[in-house]
Amino acid sequence: MSAGVRQESREAARPGAPRRLRLPVLLTLLVVRVGVGYRLVLLLADAPPTNSDEATMGLAALHIARGDDFPVWFHGQAYMGTLEAYLAAPLLALTGPSVLALRLPTLVLYALFLLLTWRLTRRLGGDRWFALLVVGFLALGSDRIVKNQLIAGGGYPELNPAGVALALLTLDLCAGRAGARLPRWAAWGLISGLMLWVDPLLLPYIGGTGVVLVAWRRRELAGRAGIVTVAATLLGAAPMLLDSLRHGRDPFTAVLTASGGDAAAGWGERLHGGLVLGLPLGMGFCSPGHCATWQLWWALAFPVLLLLAALCAWRTLRAPASAAAAAPERSVGAAVRLALLLGAAAVLGAYVLSSAAGRTPVESARYLSCLAVATPALLWPLRAATRPGRGPARVAAVTVLAAILGTATVATAAAVRTVPATHAEADRHRALVDTLDELGVRHVRAGYWTCNRLTFASAEDVVCAVVDDDLRPGFDRYPAYRRAVDADPGAGWVAPAGSPLAARLDQRVGPDPGDLAAVTVEGWRIYLPR
Repeated sequence: MSAGVRQESREAARPGAPRRLRLPVLLTLLVVRVGVGYRLVLLLADAPPTNSDEATMGLAALHIARGDDFPVWFHGQAYMGTLEAYLAAPLLALTGPSVLALRLPTLVLYALFLLLTWRLTRRLGGDRWFALLVVGFLALGSDRIVKNQLIAGGGYPELNPAGVALALLTLDLCAGRAGARLPRWAAWGLISGLMLWVDPLLLPYIGGTGVVLVAWRRRELAGRAGIVTVAATLLGAAPMLLDSLRHGRDPFTAVLTASGGDAAAGWGERLHGGLVLGLPLGMGFCSPGHCATWQLWWALAFPVLLLLAALCAWRTLRAPASAAAAAPERSVGAAVRLALLLGAAAVLGAYVLSSAAGRTPVESARYLSCLAVATPALLWPLRAATRPGRGPARVAAVTVLAAILGTATVATAAAVRTVPATHAEADRHRALVDTLDELGVRHVRAGYWTCNRLTFASAEDVVCAVVDDDLRPGFDRYPAYRRAVDADPGAGWVAPAGSPLAARLDQRVGPDPGDLAAVTVEGWRIYLPR
């Protein structure tokens, strides 16, 4: 729990503490516990569903725990750092392959995100009730939101707490907060460097808060603070920099290439997928896998709130010098809010420019996950909802906040309804792993979304090579697995029941030598050579 929450909760516990202080703080603590508890229950129920990408990170964590390998990048590509694997490796060293253990660090990161967001909202000048509403919104979780926050598939769970931490450190450093100056500069640099390695999606926030630091503390940066910040940034980005020097690879070019910034999708598709679908999906306003028409209202509300919040911050920044000198933290807070809003606009703009927004808008909405960093600044125009009075501004603010919380609650309830099916599917996969063990099968071929998940769940007792639906070799993130499978003439096949791959393999089932024998497990088909 952050120092600010602890201090206010202690004040709230005093017998004479005013009710106005006590109630919002206690409710905030309750909301934080509910948000974290909701996600813990999901994890215990095998939700959100895992996949082979997350299993690839799990395999990296297993290799790190055993000391076999210390990967810099997500296997099979030259971008997206493996910080999640290093965080989970100590747990997997104790538990073995476990999706729950792999995700526990991401749950901790989410809890940290909530606490830091509460602290940031308060430091920016928001009252306790407004901070409670911000945290309450972030405690909800549609399927896209909890996937971004909990699945250890590379890059997303750490972005939001890191972005909020950068904003808080910027406030502390620019407002002249006394004590531990150099450690704060070092922390800002280290977090920035780590995020450049992990995922450059946070780059707009790093750049925005960096501009604020230069504007307010350029003289301090010209001395030891600048040296410490640069050194800490290089330390955080060291895995990326050393790999680039060693292999001559440019991870930023790799990211741009992977984003599909070419003309594979038309501008109409990109604008619709990015602005109309992407915003509600990426910020938690939609049901699992799709957006109903009525849930798309956020696509209109977001740019309006963004513009109003930016104008509010700019007006505070343009206040007379005497007012800024009398309340320096207010001026710095406005600058940080503006940096967060411009960062959010840059994240959205980069997404719209990518072909992913047009080709795969539902799944690619994950690229907008770090819009949550700007939530306190984005909702700033709605502070009137927590202030006394009955003017039109307060009525409008209350209406919009109610719509935000109501829509996000409906989307969260829809995500909860999918949990039993997800848990049942996880049980079927565990039965598949057990059956392969009973049959003594050690090498198989399967589709991409089956292979690494199967290998991780079996602790590499079953090694899998990827094939497509026509039985041709597919994309193996671990080439060593294919070599092991190809060397085994008795390697089997695994396919989800009813899939195109299963239909193709069913054609080869027969009693003669060279044919395949099929074993059925609920939801799966195992094919073994006769």
